[in-house]
This record gives sequence, C-alpha cells and structure tokens, in this order.
Amino acid sequence: MKVFLIGGTGLLGSECAKQLIAMGHEVTSLALPPIPEGAELPPEMKIEFGSYLDMSDDELRRHFEGCEGFVFAAGVDERVEGPAPIYELFKKYNITPLERLLKIAKESGVKHVSICGSYFSYFAKIWPDKELCKWHPYIRSRIDQEKMALSFADENFDVAVLELPYIFGSQKGRKPVWMFIAQMIRSAKGTIYYPKGGTTMVTVRQVGQALANALTMNKGGNCYPIGWFNMSWVEFLTIAKKHLGCEEKKIKTIPNWMYILGGKQIMKQQKKAGHEGGLNMVKFTDVMCAETFIDKSLGCLKLGVTEDDIDAAIGESMKLCADILDGKSKAIDMKGE
Repeated sequence: MKVFLIGGTGLLGSECAKQLIAMGHEVTSLALPPIPEGAELPPEMKIEFGSYLDMSDDELRRHFEGCEGFVFAAGVDERVEGPAPIYELFKKYNITPLERLLKIAKESGVKHVSICGSYFSYFAKIWPDKELCKWHPYIRSRIDQEKMALSFADENFDVAVLELPYIFGSQKGRKPVWMFIAQMIRSAKGTIYYPKGGTTMVTVRQVGQALANALTMNKGGNCYPIGWFNMSWVEFLTIAKKHLGCEEKKIKTIPNWMYILGGKQIMKQQKKAGHEGGLNMVKFTDVMCAETFIDKSLGCLKLGVTEDDIDAAIGESMKLCADILDGKSKAIDMKGE
C-alpha cells in the first residue's frame, strides 16, 4: 500500500513511518522544516517540505495520487494559548484543514485513514456529568474533529481516530513535552508536590504500531481509546525522578483545593496576557486529579499493539530533557506540522 503521511518528521509520524515501511508499505510524507538534528528517520520514507495549510487543492491531490492510505499526525494540542475564543484556533489547525484533506483523499481514491486524536475525547464521552466540552475548548474541538472525521466513513472509506494519551519516548533534536516535569523534579527542594490521580500512557513505538495497523485493521468509522500502562502520578514521578538522578526526593500529593488555587493563578495570568487556554485549569481539576485510565482491550489490542518497556521509555524522555536543560543537546520545540 502507498501511504501519504502528514507529519512524517515528527515524533509520532516518524515512528508510524518506520512501522509502515517494516510492514512493506511505501510512505511519502509532507512535513515542516527543519528536521530535528540527529533524528533517526527511515531512509525509505520520501519527504517533501511544506505546509498543507498553504497548499491548493490541486497540490494536495498530487500528494494523494496513487495512495490507498492516509495518516494525519499533525495539528496543535492543549498547550497552545491565544486570543479568545481559543476554540477558533483549534478549529483552524485541527478541524478545518483535516476536513479538506479527507474530502480530497476520498475523491482521490484513498481507502484507509488514521488520525491522531486525544484521549480527552474518550473521557468527555464516558464522563458526561463533568461537561468537559462545555468547560474546555480544546476538548470540545477534539470531539468536533472526531465527529467531522467519522462523517466521511463508509463501506469504501475507513476512518480510525486514535484517542492518544500521555506518550513516552524521544526523538533526538526535538524537545519532549515533558520538559516541565524534568524541571519540576530537579528544582524541587526535597519534596515534589503533585496532584492525586493518575493517567494511562503508551510508548512512542506503541503509537506508531496503532497508527500503522489501523490502516489495515480498521473497518468503517471508529474511535480507539489508546492506553496500555495505567499509573498513578506518584508511580510515574517515582520512575521519572529515578532516571533524573533524584531518587532521594520525596513525593507528596496535594489536595484538590490546592490544585484549584494553582489553576486560578494560571488563568489569571492568561487573562492578563489577553489569552485563553485550551483547558479551563480550574475545572480541569476533575480530570487531572482523577484516574484517567484506559484498558488496553478498548483500543490497543484491537489494533495489534504489543507490549513495551514503559520504564525505559520514560527514562529516554527524562534523559533527553536533562541533556537539553544541561546544554548537552540542542533541540527544537515540539510543534504542529
């Protein structure tokens, strides 16, 4: 199968390409420059640099020509802030362009699609009482993205949205999203304070597997909650501090009201800057301090994902964070393709 991949030089896209090529598929990718220094990209992947946001329909059609598969491993995440209403920014980068891409892909003869989504969508659906879409523009945008993407699915066009959680592993030359965790652990004076609760997580390799396998295993339109390892925040931080050489530091959980105070301060700073965040950090207490766990049978096992070493993957992420903080490694920021 010939596959067109948007975001092939990114952390997730490049791993998906490795998996696809190992399975015997041909991969062509569109990505934003530069390539991270030292990044190990599969040499068989054909790369063209450019922004799909700036391309005409005809230019995009040329990329889809002869392709049966399409992987969308791009967009922006909840860390983005901007002028209110911030939902419009998420719509601009995560919904509107993907809708155009899916339309062109379907017209061009593509049969199978894999899309990187967010596990917040899964919890928005199973926790209706928390009204996550009401309070969090980012989560609402991800639900709207799913609905739009699945509307294209039919007996000849398979669409899989992967609801991705916290992901560990690293790409040389690119800053991990976990820089703030490494900074927090290293700067803590004896005790690390963090909320109660926990999260599900996967390794980069497992995400690559899920994206690649979804192209051949998914039928029709489906969302797959992705999670393999369920850990409390304390369990996660215990592993992270070990790899950062901070094992002697203690971890103490804070009550919800204290997290809310921190959230209020963040939102106050956002308002002062004229910004709005994708997450309402006060209402996000209901998510951050809960157990956002996902059973592997709900998505990973359906997509042929296999066991991996999460301790090593967390260690890989933390080591790169430490090297960047210590000036031993140069890296560019994570960004949407």
